[in-house]
Amino acid sequence: MKKIFALLMTFALILMTGCGGGDNKSVDTNKVKLGMITRLNVSEENFEKFVEQVEQTFNVTIASHKPVFFDNLNSMLAALQAGQVAEISTYTSVARYMIAKDPHYFVLKDHSLEFIDSFCFALREDDTELKDSLNMVIKEMQDDGTLGKLAKEYITDIKTDGEPPAVELPHFDSAQTIKVAVTGDLPPLDYVSADGKPAGFNTAVLAEIGKRMLKNIELVNIDSGARAAALTSKQADVVFWAIVPVSEIIPADSDKPAGIALTNPYYKDKIVHVGFKADEKK
Repeated sequence: MKKIFALLMTFALILMTGCGGGDNKSVDTNKVKLGMITRLNVSEENFEKFVEQVEQTFNVTIASHKPVFFDNLNSMLAALQAGQVAEISTYTSVARYMIAKDPHYFVLKDHSLEFIDSFCFALREDDTELKDSLNMVIKEMQDDGTLGKLAKEYITDIKTDGEPPAVELPHFDSAQTIKVAVTGDLPPLDYVSADGKPAGFNTAVLAEIGKRMLKNIELVNIDSGARAAALTSKQADVVFWAIVPVSEIIPADSDKPAGIALTNPYYKDKIVHVGFKADEKK
């Protein structure tokens, strides 16, 4: 019984309407429109069906949000500013960075319960040697404190009065090159500067991985919605992030299509909802 209650409460954190946005509810569904970065293995319709199944299974009514998927952050923010969605779902570190850059953004009502995602690298399922190597390096970087140090430098303590610092990627003559797709859709986690150059946390992590593996890292810019296609088309060997929910109530493969493998997690962050307050007209 305790387990069922915990699952329900965790689910309510993500989807209940207590977060706000009442004036922007969809007339057709009476649900708050919630912008989300596209999940790789679930559609908007499937996500809503999943909500309905939870309600039927546990005999509860959840006044949920209506998910609206976006392939990149810019289009999602444009929809938020235009009132096409009432809120967006993102992460604490991303929200903090956005608000520091533009105080029109704000975190909607917080709840005592938390829902957290783990971030992993995604790669093709048959690249087992590369997956094992990445897992080994991730563990090393966790054990020696490197990942924590980089997160503090490039996420927790980042200065928002300028661009996140660029990072030089190492180069080894005649070494194998690993093409890594980055999106820029989770600043400062996954960040691409205005001139199109990846920087900040992702680049710092990948630079350290390249050094430890003695491999060259080539960064490829893509939209979040193209992460799976970048792998299957071999445009990239690795995608910088994929999501594994830290909860039994959300399908663990919601961001993992068939044929894709995930490494061990290298970072975790709490989900929050963000709104936008436009300037009042005079």
